[in-house]
Amino acid sequence: MQKHLTLGFSPCPNDTFIFHALATGLIPWAGGLDVTLADVEELNGLAASGKLDVVKVSTAAAAGILDEYVLLRAGGAMGYGAGPVLVAGEGRTLHSLDGGTVAIPGERTTANLIFGLCCREAGISVTRTPMVFDEVMPAVEAGRADAGVVIHEGRFTFADRGLVRVLDLGAWWEAHTGLPIPLGAIAIKRSLGEETARRMNEAIRQSLLFARNEPEAGRNYIREHAQELSEAVVQTHIETFVTDYSLDAGEAGVQAVSRLLAEAGCTRKDMFITL
Repeated sequence: MQKHLTLGFSPCPNDTFIFHALATGLIPWAGGLDVTLADVEELNGLAASGKLDVVKVSTAAAAGILDEYVLLRAGGAMGYGAGPVLVAGEGRTLHSLDGGTVAIPGERTTANLIFGLCCREAGISVTRTPMVFDEVMPAVEAGRADAGVVIHEGRFTFADRGLVRVLDLGAWWEAHTGLPIPLGAIAIKRSLGEETARRMNEAIRQSLLFARNEPEAGRNYIREHAQELSEAVVQTHIETFVTDYSLDAGEAGVQAVSRLLAEAGCTRKDMFITL
């Protein structure tokens, strides 16, 4: 028998595209779902406090919750050419930021972890100021930060604000590892049991397949949560962050997550459910 569960994901187009059918009952979960939509760093905090049964988290944040949660193989954000970007005003380089201030989209985000790895390799030290992801570019524009790490649609819109790309952090990761960049993953409480975890994994897969087969069905739901994003940016967002790895992380995806979490100090072997 399916249990009543709490489910959390972000309002970003990739998540609403994947979860629309499940969240609205087009893909049924017999026990019922209470759905929470929140910024990724808020979701990381909810997972850290164990307040949601199933939750989208930054992959980096998974390092701190794996005693209580296990990762599903479906529903995540992972791929090539999809990583965060370090942006600033004209003339900035990575080394010119040494001693400066960089706005980051939350301390527990994958973007922050990878940016830290880049700084370590470059031998520079910066003050990182965490904020909600959509506050990063305004902070750089206003001079409250020397640079910013942008995620989500910021990857596609920073030039519209007169900012330039200092470093593509996703490309840096891919060049150093040869692996896709594992941005986010879906975690489920271990206490719910393996069977519930497998059923939820399959329900998320079916929700994504439904979205791909019936793209018009979720359009209003996606637009409702996409704020002021243009139709073109919404579509590009989905095409970039929803990949075949979102259906199943696969061997390369598992390797990518393991590599990233090792950088965060987590080396446990049972991070993913078994199918």
